[in-house]
Amino acid sequence: MKLHHQLLATTIATAILLISPGMALIPKQPIVQAQTTEEINAAAERLFKEVEQLFQQQTTESYQQAIQKLEQALQLYQQSGNQEKQALTLLAIGVIHNLLGEKQTALDYFNQALPKYRQVGNISMEATTLNHIGQVYSDLGDKQRSLDYYNQALPLLRQVGDILVEATTLNNIGRVYFDLGDKQTALDYLNQALPLRRQVGDISGEATTLTGIGGVYFSLGDKQRSLDYYNQALPLLRQVGNISGEAATLNNIGLVYFSLGEKQTALDYYNQALPLLRQLGDISGEATTLNNIGRVYSYLGDKQTALNHFNQALPLSRQVGDISGEAMTLTGIGKVYSDLGDKQTALDYYNQALPLSRQVGNISIEAMTLTGIGQVYSYLGDKQTALDYYNQALPLSRQLGDILGEAATLNNIGRVYDDLGDKQTALDHFNQALPLLRQVGNISGEAATLNNIGLLYLSLGEKQTALDYLNQALPIFRQMGDISGEATTLNNIGRAYDDLGEKQTALDHYNQALPIFRQVGDISGEANILGNLALLKRSQGKLTEAKADIEAAIKIIEDLRRKIASEKLRQSYFAGKQDVYEFYIDLLMELHQQNPDSGYDAEAFHISERSRARTLLELLTEATVDIRAGVHPNLLAEEQHLNQQLSAQEKQRQNLVSRNYTKSDLDQIKAEIDQTLAQLSDLETKIRQNSPTYANLKYPDPLTLAEIQPILDKNTLLLEYALGKDNSYLFLVGKNSFSSYKLPPRAEIEAAVEEYLQLLKSPLQTDITSGQKLSNILLSPIADKLHNQRLIIVANGKLQLLPFAALPISSPSSHTSPSPLLVNHEIITLPSFTSLAVQKQEWQKRPSAPKTLAVLADPVFGPSDPRLEGIVASTNQDLSKIPGLRQGCTNLDRLYYTEEEANNILAQVPDNQEFSALGFAATRQAAIAPNLQQYQMVHFATHGCINDNPLLSGLAFSSYDEQGNSQDSFLRLKDIFNLQLNAELVVLSACETGLGDNVSGEGIVGLTRGFMYAGARRVLVSLWSVNDTGTAKLMDNYYQKMLQENLSPVAALRAAQLEMWQGKNWQSPYYWAAFTIQGDW
Repeated sequence: MKLHHQLLATTIATAILLISPGMALIPKQPIVQAQTTEEINAAAERLFKEVEQLFQQQTTESYQQAIQKLEQALQLYQQSGNQEKQALTLLAIGVIHNLLGEKQTALDYFNQALPKYRQVGNISMEATTLNHIGQVYSDLGDKQRSLDYYNQALPLLRQVGDILVEATTLNNIGRVYFDLGDKQTALDYLNQALPLRRQVGDISGEATTLTGIGGVYFSLGDKQRSLDYYNQALPLLRQVGNISGEAATLNNIGLVYFSLGEKQTALDYYNQALPLLRQLGDISGEATTLNNIGRVYSYLGDKQTALNHFNQALPLSRQVGDISGEAMTLTGIGKVYSDLGDKQTALDYYNQALPLSRQVGNISIEAMTLTGIGQVYSYLGDKQTALDYYNQALPLSRQLGDILGEAATLNNIGRVYDDLGDKQTALDHFNQALPLLRQVGNISGEAATLNNIGLLYLSLGEKQTALDYLNQALPIFRQMGDISGEATTLNNIGRAYDDLGEKQTALDHYNQALPIFRQVGDISGEANILGNLALLKRSQGKLTEAKADIEAAIKIIEDLRRKIASEKLRQSYFAGKQDVYEFYIDLLMELHQQNPDSGYDAEAFHISERSRARTLLELLTEATVDIRAGVHPNLLAEEQHLNQQLSAQEKQRQNLVSRNYTKSDLDQIKAEIDQTLAQLSDLETKIRQNSPTYANLKYPDPLTLAEIQPILDKNTLLLEYALGKDNSYLFLVGKNSFSSYKLPPRAEIEAAVEEYLQLLKSPLQTDITSGQKLSNILLSPIADKLHNQRLIIVANGKLQLLPFAALPISSPSSHTSPSPLLVNHEIITLPSFTSLAVQKQEWQKRPSAPKTLAVLADPVFGPSDPRLEGIVASTNQDLSKIPGLRQGCTNLDRLYYTEEEANNILAQVPDNQEFSALGFAATRQAAIAPNLQQYQMVHFATHGCINDNPLLSGLAFSSYDEQGNSQDSFLRLKDIFNLQLNAELVVLSACETGLGDNVSGEGIVGLTRGFMYAGARRVLVSLWSVNDTGTAKLMDNYYQKMLQENLSPVAALRAAQLEMWQGKNWQSPYYWAAFTIQGDW
């Protein structure tokens, strides 16, 4: 719906007609030398006749010339003191500024005219001026203020019987209600306006109202009735020469055809409208039409032409202050970049559009933008965030009565549930969307839904059913000229035929789809096709061709990943592509089997390194520079504010759980914390994008075999495990040796890991032979090559949770019962070898810390602690019901033996070489203090709290001071990243500190990587909860080995664990196997 300039033209005409020939005075800068009223009036009348002629030309230049004439006339009336004529001239100037899209200037003139009309008591023109002000506020997006002015005008018009302007006002009110989403009220007002228009023979106004009614029916999904009204309006507008109205109606008709999926017909109408709007100098209308044309080209797959039109529209919308138009164009640009696979740029544009749409209350654009953001998160693998955005969009579409938007969102929600494996919920959503799309006649959307249903059945293995749906979708996409949809469906049909074993038919479909994806610039689609082609060719034995295709696919994946600024989204995107890397490793190992001397196994090892811990690798690189240097202070201030807000919310949560609380209280604070974390994530992305340091930062490439071997010493072997769905592999790397081994599938290995872990976590279990099955899988192939070497373990999946030290292994030349792997081997773990190489380079540049040991231990967690007796009420802090918290942070009881543990350790270090913060002094502030940078070893003996959201994981410190005052006690992962350490070793003598979020392709995202980033060379963590007596015993032994016997941290851990295993009281692996070291050896 668009208000045309009929009222404006009426105002100009009124201004000309009301110039009286009997009134004139000498102007300040006389246009003519007039000394009498008659002469002044004649001069003014001539000016207004010239204005009338200029106005009828309807060009930007003629409007500007008309303004100059009216300014001259205004000078005459200012000198004459005639308030009414001044008001009329001010109003006319404002009208023309409005036509030029200069809304604020128009508003300034209208607000000068209004008090003058009230002063002279001209009710009719007062109402007209109120109408104009209402229209400007409506155009600026302030709908409520617009309604206020219209509702002031309406009774005045009825009072003076001005039917013409009353009809216009009713029309305008209808338009505002339409913009606010109240369609029925809008229709009521427009249907009041239409007979009034016809009663006074106002053809232009009748056309405007017909157009408005058409717009309401369009939004209600009644496309045919909408077209009927638009087609009634179009000849009327042409009859009266209303070029602006004609252009708007052509635009609206184009929009109907666009929604019906008839994109080319829509483009024809838009292209008729555009030159008319340019002829008029209607910048706002031109921007809207350019935006519409851009959307058509976007859907037709011509992304560059789409971008060209959007980029023409954007500055025009900004020029005239059209916030809704700006938001719509930003969303359109976002969709193009999303379709091109540049998800980060898409997200940037969507995130610019969203607050603008909310600012002006345009829920239609808001819903569209939320949907676009959801699609980005879904593609990048963050399905829950995608659902959150879709579930915000869905009620907005329903509120608007936007059936098409509702159906699109249902479709998107269905796709997420399909990806999550909830096929029935997905199908339910698709089956809700399909009848809605058929109801509004959107056959393009219908085709997309059929495609989605076909894809779902394909994933269920029902190939023929899938083909039935996909073959319904394909001709519709072709009919609509939607080549992107065509390519997607061809790809899916190819997959179905591939699964059916009809390889040539599958290949034909892939080969049809690939050039289309390339034509439209959809590199993500291109990567999918290349991956499918590689799968097919491998099944045909064309391994070399398959290798070329999968290499091309991985290059695209890594290019796309590199463009994602958000760490979280890089992780989730890469996690969703791990199957591609698994396939490539499997393919290379098949080639190695056929050609053992061609180096394919070394290539497979390199791909294994490329597939892991890439975000950690980038974080470690960023740790060597100041990313925030040169960033705008406002962004850094906002980051500080959000971090403070997060701390306050965390303290509020802690206070909440120390007293009676309800589930709704917990849910509310969790939602607030989640929102703050999301804002921080978005802000950190902005900081990276605005950082000159980040822009110039070069990340290291994952290392090859030839680059890794020189870093290893002769006493160290690297065991890199790559688990896969069909096959797993072990790569054994020595300084001068390399070999590879095929292992069972992931599921078999991980089942054995889980079974053995259950036994290890029992303090009663001392017999390690129950792990023999797992050891046979993981170690038997290389048992004769291990000797007494130090072992670096790089693993993925659930293997990362396995303490290799406790695996039983027999000597190849011995018939004795097996002993733990640690008996003959130092063991260290890494997320990838490349991450260690990056750290080694940095450590070589750093001087050693001057002091030996800092210990923080035995914090005061809750009021039930005896140290608080008589100071605060005894109610222990129960965190067991906190959403997202895992075991290990349920009841924060005092760790009694950690005081003894700390004192035993400290006793081994000279006083001037140690720092201790025990009991009340073991505070969060002590943990983040800069003085920890002076110590080579930093020891934390406290509770670890692991959260499903890694950023909320952390270490617990004293919740109270000695006076019983509560304090912020939680050191979150985000805080750990900001520590400045120079530690050879950080020891987390706490429960489950080695756990975290196990992200496919990234590894364990938890406390360890935080301390690595903060500057720790090694981190000792635990894989499960060990009671504090056992922990104290191991730690006492451990530090004795390091400080008294001068063993390295890795050798010391082996020696301490071995001593416990060989003793009687602590022989169970439960007490010693949980502790592992990650980092350098």
